[in-house]
Amino acid sequence: MIPLTIGLLNQDIEMEQQPDRTYRMDQDREYIRGHTESLDAVKQAAFKILNTERYQHVIYSWDYGIETMDLYGEPMTYVCPELERRITEALACDPRIMEVTDFEFEMVEKGVLHVTFMIHTTFGTAKMEKEVEI
Repeated sequence: MIPLTIGLLNQDIEMEQQPDRTYRMDQDREYIRGHTESLDAVKQAAFKILNTERYQHVIYSWDYGIETMDLYGEPMTYVCPELERRITEALACDPRIMEVTDFEFEMVEKGVLHVTFMIHTTFGTAKMEKEVEI
């Protein structure tokens, strides 16, 4: 039998912002050492989101990552606006990222598109980049 009254429903619940301190990834040396927080932590989270193919890893929810595999072989007129939308959508899952702007696209070699953009976070603004095979 379900009780008619539950004390928890009558209490005021306060939401508390959790600290954003996390481990620090050294991408050049390929190891994890120490901790990072604030803008560096958000940049690292954005890097991880943009380098995780969505729907490919059971450890992540379906909201995490970005879809890029289906862009291979598509024309540039389709890829550029679609990639802008997908990057913006992928980074929207992090509540610290408020806006993604200033997209620039450049073909660095045949089949590789280099994208640079700015992320506006609760801690400041940072320049990010991503390379996609098309």
